[in-house]
Amino acid sequence: MAITQENKVEVISKYGKDNKDTGSTEVQIALLTSRIENLSEHMKNNKKDYHSLRGLLQMVGKRKRLLSYLERNDYEGYKELIKSLGLRR
Repeated sequence: MAITQENKVEVISKYGKDNKDTGSTEVQIALLTSRIENLSEHMKNNKKDYHSLRGLLQMVGKRKRLLSYLERNDYEGYKELIKSLGLRR
């Protein structure tokens, strides 16, 4: 259910400035998106798993706040990230 190490390294190399860039806003949003997609699949099969639902909603809220921050500070990077992740916003 959790994101695998290989997927994490792939996301970091794609969206980060280098391979050790794990703290930039773009990488954090991309990792959260990956985790949200994974947990959404879990929730389709386990509708009454309210503890996981709460975690999912917290991750969605955190991603929303990070996207708002990125939109304020780097609008072009924001538009590019939204397009590459396929988010509706």
